[in-house]
Amino acid sequence: MDALNKTKRYVYFIGIDISKETLDIAVMVQGSILVHNTIPNEPKSIRDHMLHLKASLKFTTRNAVVGMENTGIYGNHVINKLKTLKIDTVVDPPLRIKNSSGLIRGKTDKKDAERIALYLYKSRDILRLRIPRRPIIEQLAGLSALRKRLQSLHIAMRVLLKENTGFVKKGLIEQSNRLCSRSIDALKLDIKDVEDSIEATWKADEETNRLMTLMQSVPCVGPVVALEILICTNEFKNVRTIKQFASYAGIAPFPYKSGTTVRKKTRISKIANKKMKALLHTSAVLARRFIPDIKAYYHRKMDIEGKHKMSVLNVIRLKIAARVYSCVKNNRLYEKKYEYKPVTDLHWPT
Repeated sequence: MDALNKTKRYVYFIGIDISKETLDIAVMVQGSILVHNTIPNEPKSIRDHMLHLKASLKFTTRNAVVGMENTGIYGNHVINKLKTLKIDTVVDPPLRIKNSSGLIRGKTDKKDAERIALYLYKSRDILRLRIPRRPIIEQLAGLSALRKRLQSLHIAMRVLLKENTGFVKKGLIEQSNRLCSRSIDALKLDIKDVEDSIEATWKADEETNRLMTLMQSVPCVGPVVALEILICTNEFKNVRTIKQFASYAGIAPFPYKSGTTVRKKTRISKIANKKMKALLHTSAVLARRFIPDIKAYYHRKMDIEGKHKMSVLNVIRLKIAARVYSCVKNNRLYEKKYEYKPVTDLHWPT
């Protein structure tokens, strides 16, 4: 959500550096730090301190903005309290805030809070306010993260046992497999239960069910890929266009040129959501094998035009993402054999 129409009225810029136990809060007005405090990262302390700042500095919810880095669950308390108090909030990636600070020497929690406040002040004309996620999206995000952890444990157990083959005595291998079999089976059951909970959750909500159904109608887009897109884009509210999504997922090519000497190849950026990129790559590999038009495109680019394999796969990733966004935008299922039918029977009023 672009806040261009709101930022010009801001007077108080409040930067918060978040850690597990404490919050460092710095208040900036006209480029100068007025207040710095350190408080416990607890709901009551946050509420009391924000009310104290409002009373002492005489700021209102209309002339103040609070900013912080995206630190995962450690920021839940402060985000929820700011939402309750109806204070505008900006939650940006740490790299964006760091790059805006220029040359940095030294690092403390106090300095970080001041740098966040300065970032808000310098970027006041282009700030993007946080759009809260619905509770069901928060629930799906938590379940998705839990599934990933369980899958990592399951893979680690299986790989560990597999690596013993050929290097450890057969009797010891059999003993290890027997002792770990119940743990591996239990992890399989837990993963299945989590997946069932995820499916039941998104099917119970009308909007998430609609979006998931539209996305999964695209060939080679399964429930895991669709769910990750749903969570990352916040139901397509934060990342609204395919261009924004391509940049976010690291599949958009960018030029690298300067003057007459720097002439590097156009390539994708490493600054991306790597998990989303990996899932799209899996979909692209499947599409290359099983979708006729994608398969024909891949062989034409590789065998006839001699393009690089990863360059062609990246275009396929873009094609899949574009189809997802097109289905969601038009609110219609993907049609494999869609034929364009021009309208010829229109009668304009005279």
